[in-house]
Amino acid sequence: MANYLPTPVKWVRDQVELYEGSGGTKGLTLLDTGLPCIIVTHTGNKTGAIRKTPLMRVKDGDNYVLIGSKGGAPKNPVWVHNLRANANVEIRDATEVSKMRVREVEDTAERERVWGLAVKAFPPYEEYQSKTSRTIPVFVAEPD
Repeated sequence: MANYLPTPVKWVRDQVELYEGSGGTKGLTLLDTGLPCIIVTHTGNKTGAIRKTPLMRVKDGDNYVLIGSKGGAPKNPVWVHNLRANANVEIRDATEVSKMRVREVEDTAERERVWGLAVKAFPPYEEYQSKTSRTIPVFVAEPD
């Protein structure tokens, strides 16, 4: 069994600790924005360690839409590379924890549809895409 390796980014580490330490009853909004978030547990593609990332909560039926925006930075967040290397994840949505499998959305029509859901949940995604020359990766997490 791999060990959990917390991120060196303090706010991310604090968010994960509050969320998981409370059993999913506290820390349910990202950076106190009032907007709901989930915790995605995944495997580091270089370390093999367990990694945990808070992301905006974007639902599509029983699925979750995961957006690799990194605020419109020029490079993808590290977790994007992890999901590309290992599609098995666990998602904590408040007190519910589910094993899921992710896939990167390649189909243009599906991407437009789920991107629209993401922007509705968190409008700054549109601004983030306009700030970067990269195409922001979009993943769908589906029940395993």
